[in-house]
Amino acid sequence: MRLEAILQGSVILYGAQAGMNASAPAKGTDGLPTVAWIVILLAAVVISAVVSALVASKNASKSAVEKQIELEKSTVGTAEERAKKIVEEGQKAAEEAKREALLEAKEENIRHKNEAEKEIKDHRAEVQRYEKRVLQKEETLDKKMEALEKKETKLGEDEQILANKIAEAEETKQKELEELERISGLTLEQAKEILLKSVENEVKHDTAVMIKEAEAAAKEEADKRAQDLLVTAIQRCAADSVAESTISVVQLPNDEMKGRIIGREGRNIRSLETLTGVDLIIDDTPEAVVLSALDPIRREVARITLEKLIADGRIHPAKIEEMVAKAQKEVETEIREAGEEAALEAGVHGLNPELIRLLGKMKFRTSYGQNALKHSVEVAILCGLLASEVGCDVRMAKRAGLLHDIGKSVDHEMEGTHVQIGVELCKKYKESPIVINAVASHHGDEEARYSISWLVQAADTISAARPGARRETLVTYTNRITQIEDIANSFKGVENSFAIQAGREVRVMVTPDQVSDDDMVIMAHDIAKKIEDTVAYPGQVKVSVIRESRATDYAK
Repeated sequence: MRLEAILQGSVILYGAQAGMNASAPAKGTDGLPTVAWIVILLAAVVISAVVSALVASKNASKSAVEKQIELEKSTVGTAEERAKKIVEEGQKAAEEAKREALLEAKEENIRHKNEAEKEIKDHRAEVQRYEKRVLQKEETLDKKMEALEKKETKLGEDEQILANKIAEAEETKQKELEELERISGLTLEQAKEILLKSVENEVKHDTAVMIKEAEAAAKEEADKRAQDLLVTAIQRCAADSVAESTISVVQLPNDEMKGRIIGREGRNIRSLETLTGVDLIIDDTPEAVVLSALDPIRREVARITLEKLIADGRIHPAKIEEMVAKAQKEVETEIREAGEEAALEAGVHGLNPELIRLLGKMKFRTSYGQNALKHSVEVAILCGLLASEVGCDVRMAKRAGLLHDIGKSVDHEMEGTHVQIGVELCKKYKESPIVINAVASHHGDEEARYSISWLVQAADTISAARPGARRETLVTYTNRITQIEDIANSFKGVENSFAIQAGREVRVMVTPDQVSDDDMVIMAHDIAKKIEDTVAYPGQVKVSVIRESRATDYAK
């Protein structure tokens, strides 16, 4: 169609051109007008072709759009039909489900109704059974109540009869008592007192006899065993005892050295006292200077320093400071060596280095004049000997004995007793529970839970109580003697008491009229027990109760 339109257009244009050429005069012989018209004709053909193409394209697009619209209309119509169909099917399915649900609900309702009726029926039957049982019990209770009422009536009658008999018995008893009082010439209270006194005397006698027998048997066995153990241990122990004091004396080559020690305006002595913490006593004592201090380590440092200064001859503050530093190093070395020697002598190995150092410090510590380090070594050796005799761990016993007084090395630096400080130190340096308990219980502050703890107590007592080991102050001795005598005098029937042998024996004089021979045994035991609980003393205290009867007459 496009080609036909183009040809038609070309023919029309050509015809128009031909007509124009016929009516127009001829141009020149070169033919230029004719060519122009051909060009115009071709341009018109091209333009016509383009226009025709555009028109055809527009018509084709319009036709495609119309087809698409028709296709969509047909599709929409089909979808609407399908939707209506789906809706109808859904409605039918819903109606069907509704009918089925109603049927199921009716069936469920009928089933529940039947179950409820069955339960009600069973419940009624159960209630009927309970009612029947209750009725039977009520009948049984009624019968029992009747029987009880009959028994109560009979018991009331029996009680009345019994009360009458009791009254008769009391009357008869009273008559008999009155007759007995008339015959014996004693009242009831007097007879009771005589009887109780007799029973009391018999009980006291039996108790005294039992105590004597038990004490005799225990003492015989204990004395024999203890004597064997202690004699063996003491014979094998040859530790010495060193008595220390709170002063040290330094010998001088001549009295002129005193002035040099004092120095110009006292600067040397002030410097020495400040650096060592020790008081220097320079008096009329010829060729001697006294060093006084409670801390034995400071006193030892001051002694070594002063001896070095005297040997050197140069005494001035700078030299004093230098010598004090050297003396402190020497004392520290001596402390460590003393600790190592003590551990080696006691046969204890594997101690913490700090514990060894603390042991060495005990070389300069005394207790009642007894050197603490020597005492600890002695206790360790005794513990080992006793442990070998009774079958305990010898190494552990020696370790506990050596460390039992370790708290004394720093008790002047820390708060608390040497027992508490020793327990803390042993815990700090990971000692075994046996050693800790031995340290805590060797003065009775805690209960001894191991056999070695008891051995440490025994060895400590042996080391402290042997003659010459310790010395006491006069005040302590007097107070202990007075306290023991006061305890003895506090008992009823004691006429007088005397503490003898430095408080190791107390003799108690009793009144014969108030204390019998059997009472003496019990009194001795009670006095000894009270002394154990209230008095601190080394060793043991013997209690002797003396009952003396005297008959005196005069010849005239």
